[in-house]
Amino acid sequence: MTHNPIRPWRNITRRKSRRIMVGNVPVGGDAPISVQTMTNTDGTDAAATLAQIEACAEAGADIVRVSAPDQDTTRALREICRESPVPIVADIHFHYKRAIEAAEAGAACLRINPGNIGSQERVREVIRAAKDHGCSIRIGVNAGSLERHLLEKYAEPCPDAMVESGLDHIRILQDNDFHEFKISVKASDVFLAAAAYQSLAEATDAPIHLGITEAGGLMTGTIKSAIGMGNLLWMGIGDTLRVSLSADPVEEVRVGYEILKSLGLRHRGVNIISCPSCARQGFDVIKTVETLEERLAHIKTPMSLSIIGCVVNGPGEALMTDVGFTGGGAGSGMVYLAGKQSHKLSNEAMVDHIVEQVEKRAAEIEAASAAEKAAE
Repeated sequence: MTHNPIRPWRNITRRKSRRIMVGNVPVGGDAPISVQTMTNTDGTDAAATLAQIEACAEAGADIVRVSAPDQDTTRALREICRESPVPIVADIHFHYKRAIEAAEAGAACLRINPGNIGSQERVREVIRAAKDHGCSIRIGVNAGSLERHLLEKYAEPCPDAMVESGLDHIRILQDNDFHEFKISVKASDVFLAAAAYQSLAEATDAPIHLGITEAGGLMTGTIKSAIGMGNLLWMGIGDTLRVSLSADPVEEVRVGYEILKSLGLRHRGVNIISCPSCARQGFDVIKTVETLEERLAHIKTPMSLSIIGCVVNGPGEALMTDVGFTGGGAGSGMVYLAGKQSHKLSNEAMVDHIVEQVEKRAAEIEAASAAEKAAE
């Protein structure tokens, strides 16, 4: 346990959903909300794709999606699925045969877009392949690729059209006695996506995959995703998510975790609480936090660290964190451990000392956790 307590007023009641499996990762029910990303390497280059998957897994990705647009890619997918440290979702558009090949190659899940996968018979063939090879399916509705008859009916992409598309395809899966599926209703417009997800959550108990699609670059995409998905998660909606950024897939994973960590829904790594910096600061807060983020990126143990430049808010924040440093002295500050004043420290020695204290605290937390499991 970290020092930062969980308060009753911070609890989120999650929507009740069925649980499915994506490889060895449970999605839905009371399973942790999983974080996904998607590779952007040449899918025919198994080595490069696996290297990126491993980097994403190291950052915390639970599931990784790989595009499978042609036979060369589905051939490479066999090695990728075999060697990947996390389950692989095969991203399928237009060619239903690619979905069948991906299932045969070992994909844990098939992502199909109802608007472009083809006739119901083709979808049935995909279902048969998924059953034969133990794959789950994600129904991926997207505002930008709705079926023509729905666009004619509703005149434009709207929440009702997106939900109707999703429910139509749920019906096809269920009519074929297939229930290992999750569903998404993504849009680049935050309002459209949020409204569609809210309606979908009321209409089905299927696990929901959250995403604001084509959200933009690292900064703008992070903001849009945090607003859109953050509000839905706060309402208890969402069982797995992907942050869609025009950025390195590793950044998608990091942002996804930060969204979940800010809501207390996942806990991984060091949560740094730091001030925005002002004229009261006793040291360079911005540079210090940048350095600490880099130096502490290897820590996976959930814990909290406060880095505050002065004594106005510093002591109060430090009371709630595992490790803290509050500036304000003449070239020195106060170190807090487990919410209590411990010792003074010079600003010059701060970074190395804080890293040492965080690593020590992480080891203590891991040892305590191991002892609890051994006693069970």
